[in-house]
Amino acid sequence: MELQIQDLVSSIRKEGIDAANSEANAILAEAKNKADALVADAKAEAKRTLESAEKEIGILKESAIVSSDQAKRDALLAFKSAVQSEYENILSGKINSSLDGEALGKLISAAVKGEDVSGYTAEVAEVSDSLKSALAEEIKGGLTIKPTKGVQAGFRLAANDGSGYFDCTDDEIMQMLMPYFRNLAF
Repeated sequence: MELQIQDLVSSIRKEGIDAANSEANAILAEAKNKADALVADAKAEAKRTLESAEKEIGILKESAIVSSDQAKRDALLAFKSAVQSEYENILSGKINSSLDGEALGKLISAAVKGEDVSGYTAEVAEVSDSLKSALAEEIKGGLTIKPTKGVQAGFRLAANDGSGYFDCTDDEIMQMLMPYFRNLAF
């Protein structure tokens, strides 16, 4: 009977160990499945994060390129504007200095050539002796020359009957010439 008890104890022990081993294997398998699922979820989340970051980087790169192109365009426009402004200043200065007494007299004389000068008044910034000298012939013919505040340089030839005028002031000359300088290509 002792042998039977020992066999029974051995059998119970074996069944208990087998059951414990089986339960341990089941727990290990479940833990491994859970770990594999966690790793798969982490990899998927990492992939989504990476894709999101790459997409954001792409958007930032495109934005930087667009901003760079805009900055280049703005700089070019500012440069072009500065050059045109400088051309205007140079042109304005050249016109003012070129329209002195003698040159102004030649321009007025050319403008009234073949006309009855007594029907016109030449409005100028200042009536100088050199201007009177250059227009002596026209003044004898009846041309009136008078200083006018609205004329800084050049002249305005007005019909005495009010029918019209020919504007050859520095501002008007500059307005006529500036389109040739505004369309500069860079």
